Amino acid sequence: MKNRSYFTNAWVALACAAVLAAFLVITHHAVKQTALAAGGEQQVFVIFEGPWAFAPDPNDANSVIAMAPKTARHRDLFVQFWSDTLASGVYDLSMPARSGSPTGTIDPNMLRAKIDPQTVQRVLDTKMVRYAIRLPKPEAYLAAAHYRSRVGSAYPPDPSTEKDWITSTSLRYTVTTLNGFSLAGSPDSGTFNPLLLQVETPIVNFVIGPAHGGDEGDKCHMHSRGSFHDLTKLLDLTMFVDFPDYGSDCHAKDPQNLRSSKAEVYRRSILEQAAVWLESNPSDGRDASMASASVMPSFLNSLVRGPAASLKRHLVAAIYFFALQTGNCGAPGINGGG
Repeated sequence: MKNRSYFTNAWVALACAAVLAAFLVITHHAVKQTALAAGGEQQVFVIFEGPWAFAPDPNDANSVIAMAPKTARHRDLFVQFWSDTLASGVYDLSMPARSGSPTGTIDPNMLRAKIDPQTVQRVLDTKMVRYAIRLPKPEAYLAAAHYRSRVGSAYPPDPSTEKDWITSTSLRYTVTTLNGFSLAGSPDSGTFNPLLLQVETPIVNFVIGPAHGGDEGDKCHMHSRGSFHDLTKLLDLTMFVDFPDYGSDCHAKDPQNLRSSKAEVYRRSILEQAAVWLESNPSDGRDASMASASVMPSFLNSLVRGPAASLKRHLVAAIYFFALQTGNCGAPGINGGG
């Protein structure tokens, strides 16, 4: 009975994702035309979901670097408006002309830490273990999501540090057009062709989702603890995260408090299998054929193999949207003075 319920719920979620994708395809042109018809300036928000830190670019005073570890805890980096994921590497997000003042105002609920230029340069130079996104200095760092936790330089952090820390960060810009967003860069392996981002709404998402459900159903928040540990390790910071009301039983198996932790079992959900299938080439590849045979209904096969490339992009985004609602990291992001 439990298995039947699991598959029923998963199919309902997948069906909802398909409906949302179709709705986006129908409405995104209308949204864009409405925004352009208004004329003048428009605010755009570049949102980073997952274990990200921000610091000034050591090579350009007008830019900041967003940094995140690449580990087995998370899926590969997904960029909204594109139907594929990014390999580890250093990428540049270009934007159209901006009119806002790039003061970089930081929301008081964002965790602050000192990240020196040498550390940022080391992260940029260290391959295969990180993502780095270079983008213009924003007008402000705002909260896209937050979660209550404790953070400090001693373990466990003192209860006095408990706060609704920002877990997903939104960088705000004021632009004169939605045309001119592009992504270029150098992956650590292989090549990457510059990508023109067709921004239909004033939001661009960089998403690193949990590999297998995140903290869902885990009162100890082990995924978030491990994610924060991976981020602070990348930045050589001595900081720890803890969550209220969970004591020694959680601390005993906390990856921040152990030299080694038990291996995590990775099991793809139906939504994750569907995303993998859509991200791959449906005409070949083992993952694509296996996912297609096991979870994809025939009508989706025909749609993605047909001319509806736009629907494919939106469906991948919709699947990520539904999957991340219950699995996003609860650990705070870090601002190093960006």
